[in-house]
Amino acid sequence: MKKILLSIMLIASFAITVNAQHYCIIDSKYILDKVVDYKDAQTRLDAQSKSWQEEIDKRMQEVDRMYKAYQAERPMLSDDMRKTREDEIVAKEKTAKDMQKQRFGYEGDLFKKRQELVKPIQDKVYNAVQKMASNRGFDLVLDKAGGVTLFYADPKLDRSDDVLKLLGINK
Repeated sequence: MKKILLSIMLIASFAITVNAQHYCIIDSKYILDKVVDYKDAQTRLDAQSKSWQEEIDKRMQEVDRMYKAYQAERPMLSDDMRKTREDEIVAKEKTAKDMQKQRFGYEGDLFKKRQELVKPIQDKVYNAVQKMASNRGFDLVLDKAGGVTLFYADPKLDRSDDVLKLLGINK
């Protein structure tokens, strides 16, 4: 699927570049690696992520310790005590998993921190690429960092409205 999508993108890119006057290729990963602020942001994110992971690991180790202690004492416990201990273990495990989701889940704390620290730098790079493309007359800028990706395209090249017209759809 990924190869098919990449092939379609490449074919579309080449079809567009036939009509385009000028295009260039950049490596956004290389550019970002040279930006000191980006490296600092990545270091801070890595440190924060490691700290959060250690906290979650500690909680999971506590759950494991509680479970092992429960298994050892289980034969001596009454039914009510077993139920109470099981509930405590399950609650503790749920708390740890909830924390993991809060920290690392979709739109979790790590995502928000990344948006706070990295996005402004990425926007700065994007604006610089857009300015360079406009100043030098490039219609398309392709990024080779994560496979070939369209990084910038002059809006005048967008033919989406023409396709909509052919489909009989008005804006």
